[in-house]
Amino acid sequence: MEPVNTDVSTAPSAQGTPTPDPSGTENVSLTPTLGEILLAVEELWPESLAEEWDEVGLVAGHPSASVKRIMFAVDPTLEVIEEAIQWGAQLLITHHPLLLKGVNSVAATTPKGAAVHRLIESGTGLLTVHTNGDSAVGGVSDVLADALGLQNVVPLMAAANGLPEEGIGRVGDLADVMTLGDFAARVFGILPSVAGGVRVSGDKDGLIRRVAVCGGAGDSLFNEVRASNADIFVTADLRHHPASEAREAAVNGRPYLIDVSHFASEWLWLPAAAEALGNVLNDQGHEVEIQVSTTNSDPWDFILTPG
Repeated sequence: MEPVNTDVSTAPSAQGTPTPDPSGTENVSLTPTLGEILLAVEELWPESLAEEWDEVGLVAGHPSASVKRIMFAVDPTLEVIEEAIQWGAQLLITHHPLLLKGVNSVAATTPKGAAVHRLIESGTGLLTVHTNGDSAVGGVSDVLADALGLQNVVPLMAAANGLPEEGIGRVGDLADVMTLGDFAARVFGILPSVAGGVRVSGDKDGLIRRVAVCGGAGDSLFNEVRASNADIFVTADLRHHPASEAREAAVNGRPYLIDVSHFASEWLWLPAAAEALGNVLNDQGHEVEIQVSTTNSDPWDFILTPG
């Protein structure tokens, strides 16, 4: 995966100081503070859209700190954090939370504690955009739906505190009917390469048009998938029992299932998110460099298959 650089400045200015303009006209582009970045993030991915169980928002960092470089990543692993530090990022924005469950220690003797220490000691902030990034317009499932060429896209499960077009998962229609085999090949082709590949359940020659998607783990949405009359459901982390039960309850074999890598399905959002944030900050007169992490944080290294 190549880094995506949405650099809106080649020479960030000092905090609060306009960038010199050789033309003689004043250029008021400024290096933003972390607090100003938080306001831009809230505009794109409101915290009110996060699920009740989720933990999103600022994990480490001082709102008054200057931010010249931002890195996006799926996971706040130690490897990703080190990549951000070495690049010189003052802020790391990750999809997955570092501290989803309560903790009573951040001692550096544990991986999560070591991550917190490394972030603070290096002066690198950490911000989580998780299910609010899933639900928002232009979020994880919107990007996945767009990459698959879906039209007339609507949420699979509407957001409790959002607009009609916001919510978890998406469902839409292909421009033309496809076989399951051809569509599975399309899914495989748009995702970054990971060990797990793509698993498919259904008749390879079966025809599909209506497609439900959910970036990340979506096996809690089978009722919504059936209600949407989707021919196929594309998601990640499909467990044995929910998948088996979905097959038993299928009507004419549908919905077919495609199971992809959790990491891969959500990585697609990163370049789009980086571009969106860069555009908002640029419109506000701020100068930042934004890059997508090149670290593959999928936990699997290889897979064995029959034949």
